[in-house]
Amino acid sequence: MTLPTDMTAILLDGFGGPDVLKPGRRPVPQVKAGEILVEVHAAGVNRPDVLQRMGAYPPPAGAPDWPGLEIAGRVVALGEGARVHKLGDAVAALLPGGGYAQYAAVADENAIAVPEGLSMVEAAAIPETFFTVWHNVFQRGGLKAGETFLVHGGTSGIGTTAIQLAKAFGARVFATAGSADKCAAAERLGAELCVNYRTEDFCERLKAETGGRGIDLILDMVGGDYTPRNLKLAAEDGRLVQIAFLKGNKVEIDLNDIMRKRLHVTGSTLRARSVAFKASIARELDETVRPLLQSGAVKPLIDTVYPLEEAARAHAHMDEDHIGKIVLRTDKAG
Repeated sequence: MTLPTDMTAILLDGFGGPDVLKPGRRPVPQVKAGEILVEVHAAGVNRPDVLQRMGAYPPPAGAPDWPGLEIAGRVVALGEGARVHKLGDAVAALLPGGGYAQYAAVADENAIAVPEGLSMVEAAAIPETFFTVWHNVFQRGGLKAGETFLVHGGTSGIGTTAIQLAKAFGARVFATAGSADKCAAAERLGAELCVNYRTEDFCERLKAETGGRGIDLILDMVGGDYTPRNLKLAAEDGRLVQIAFLKGNKVEIDLNDIMRKRLHVTGSTLRARSVAFKASIARELDETVRPLLQSGAVKPLIDTVYPLEEAARAHAHMDEDHIGKIVLRTDKAG
């Protein structure tokens, strides 16, 4: 097929609120060795995109300077040495930036085939959240069947994914959220209990729910004053995995909690990790999670879909009540 020379991309007109996101024109990316060019049908919207828009999360060197960490679409060009996917394949892909566009160049090994039965919009909601959850909950956190697991922000994209995967792999799942409706949604997805943090102390409630034992693994994106409470809630030999800090990255903790209970505190970021590292996660997801997606046992939860050109509205929605993923679609999505 003959490809256009330029495309629509959602560019940053400075840093600030959603209104700095504006459609513009950029050249269609040229694929390098080991890359594929994807005609984007849909792109997921994530909290790191918001941080980038505000000037707090710059893209890694060599990545496009417009947002977008996950896409779904069809392969329309192959770089030298790209052998995982072929022309015409439907793929979902994790990328370091540039997903808010009609085309995106992606490391071939960082794309996965769209699971059977999923739409492009649903597929675009997989890479960032599923890669993040798999690495932090199962690889770093080592969650095992029968253990207790807590995810804060239970109705976020990360939260809805973590609840479903932890439940599917046999954990007792708990969550927190900020309203009764959100808690009900988290419980429908598989949480045994979701605590409304606006009306209850999650630490006290979950200590009681676990008979005083506490939680084996906590996945936190809040930070701030949640951190000392997470350490108090953790069970002996428990693990706390930090993936963001919406309430601040500087905290005061009691080291006695860590020492007395032999806790493991870790965390990670995904965006700047190597192609090879992300490829290893893609392979594990293909082996372990694809069957769950294709059977419908696990499914991306979509809140709202916006046209690509309305990315500013999608970002404004991120700051409002939503449950699950917000996705942008191009005119190729059908």
